[in-house]
Amino acid sequence: MGASHTQDETPSIPDVVIRLAGNSQDGIQAVGGFLARLAGRSDQEVMTYMTIPSTISGGPSIFQVRMGSGEILSSGDRADVLVAFYQHSYESHRASLRPGGVLLYDSDHVKPDPDDKTITAVGVPMTSATVEAVGGSSKEKGKNIYVLGLLARMFDLDIPKLTQLIKERFGGKNEDIVRNALLAFDAGYAWSAENLRYRLERAAAPVPGAPPQVTTDGNTAIAYGLIAAGVRYGAAYPITPWSSIMEILRVELPKYGGIFVQCEDEIAAASTALGFSYGGNLAITGSSGPGLSLKMEALGWGTMAEMPLIVVNVQRGGPSTGMPTNIEQSDLLQAIYGSHGDCPRVVLAPQNVEDCFYLAIEACRIARQFSTPVIILTDQALATRIEAFAEPELAKLMIEAKPDLSPREATFKPYPLDQVQRHAPPGSVMGSGKYPTVSGLEHDELGHPSASPAMHMKMTAKRREKIKAVANDYAAPEVFGDESGDALLIGWGCTYGPIREAVGRLRGAGVKVGHLQIRHIHPLDNGLENIFARYRKILVVEINDEGLYGYGQLATLLRARYANPAIGSITKTDGLTYKVSEIFERVAQHLELGDTTFGMRKQSVLALPKRS
Repeated sequence: MGASHTQDETPSIPDVVIRLAGNSQDGIQAVGGFLARLAGRSDQEVMTYMTIPSTISGGPSIFQVRMGSGEILSSGDRADVLVAFYQHSYESHRASLRPGGVLLYDSDHVKPDPDDKTITAVGVPMTSATVEAVGGSSKEKGKNIYVLGLLARMFDLDIPKLTQLIKERFGGKNEDIVRNALLAFDAGYAWSAENLRYRLERAAAPVPGAPPQVTTDGNTAIAYGLIAAGVRYGAAYPITPWSSIMEILRVELPKYGGIFVQCEDEIAAASTALGFSYGGNLAITGSSGPGLSLKMEALGWGTMAEMPLIVVNVQRGGPSTGMPTNIEQSDLLQAIYGSHGDCPRVVLAPQNVEDCFYLAIEACRIARQFSTPVIILTDQALATRIEAFAEPELAKLMIEAKPDLSPREATFKPYPLDQVQRHAPPGSVMGSGKYPTVSGLEHDELGHPSASPAMHMKMTAKRREKIKAVANDYAAPEVFGDESGDALLIGWGCTYGPIREAVGRLRGAGVKVGHLQIRHIHPLDNGLENIFARYRKILVVEINDEGLYGYGQLATLLRARYANPAIGSITKTDGLTYKVSEIFERVAQHLELGDTTFGMRKQSVLALPKRS
């Protein structure tokens, strides 16, 4: 047994990466959620990552949380602490543990390699101790909360706040459930582990008057961003990992006088949402890649009829049913071009959970201002990841949008060639005495069906130029790191944090490198070509295949747009988010830096004593 720490000797660490590995029925996501929300309520940084099985029967699952007082941009390449519930958990995830890290394993189910001396292995009877604490009738239910108590003791976490979180989580259930949860937590906290005590550094005291932190996932952030932007109506069909947005809106929209409809299929959902928009209410529909494919015919009508609409696509691995619980960024070209005919539309991609909220608001502004469908292209990683960020100033952001039924002059044209016209919903007083025709057929400026070749060319150009004009309202893109040099790393979506950390490591190794995260996918930001010209290589980091010609989907788009041979690709399709080390190594290969192991040999932050 290693020497115990006294209170004064308890090591202080800036952040820690904890990976919980078990089965989906073990409630490890609940434990990770408790830790993440504790960090948020303690003004700390936090980021999570999870995998869940795609089968109804469940199976192996993990939840990784990185929390601490410094800036946290990724969930961590490797864990400082691995909690293994079963033998398969240990065997599958031992490699994820840093040298010098701690393996906490359920000694009732796990037998680790006794010759592995590079880590500290600590056996805890998680199952039997939980049964003893809460009573045999409960069997092993609650061992996740037992582990939470164990981690709370290990890292000197805020017990009153954790206890409150447990009461909030189970408070709506039977009193016995709350009591048993607290019994399990107390039992885990009481387990003797004095030589495994570490003090997770507290965040600096918040500035007086500063907003509190919100701790949530990307899907929730999008849902409440839409509500803040005045969306009150929507329709969809459930699919992983989109469904939680639908469930939130189904519950919340009636509170604001709205409604969310679950339809029989994706085509009906898109058509119903367009019906709401036709009535003058900006509406929302959403899905994942397979569902977006089914919505395309209706979305084509929305583009032709110039209807404002929000479409959320939470990307997952594909094609077909693919990997519904894994991450991929392979729907980009589908979002831009996935339709019959020339069908220009706006596509936006949030870069983190906070941005999910604010980009949803921006999407609504664009849809209304330009009377057009807007696609928010997010992904499974952002959908389920938990982060903490400053609470939005809702009083300044909330919009109560109502149909614009103001009188239209006699000269009103619903589809003028020389300007963008906002849709006139039914009930609007028309000065001409005639309500304009709204149709998916090609039409003239008054909406009358037209087969004129000249009119079709003019209307096609009008719809195209309208979307191009959206970029004029974008803020100038920002470059992080070196303003010129060896390489510019470009990302979109969930790659933001790992790229930024990789840029920090590359710059520390003497490489002149910058980072640009593209949030406005279509149309692109103005002036990107001027930024690209300052770098020797432009490397696009994305989670999709390199395709037949060696370039990922965003890289293909950028090469087509700018005809710049310096644009290259870094891609992968393993269904996982990028590790910082993966990006570091791939960039080093492109730049021909030779041995790149320098700067990557990071030991565990725990510097733990060995237990015999």
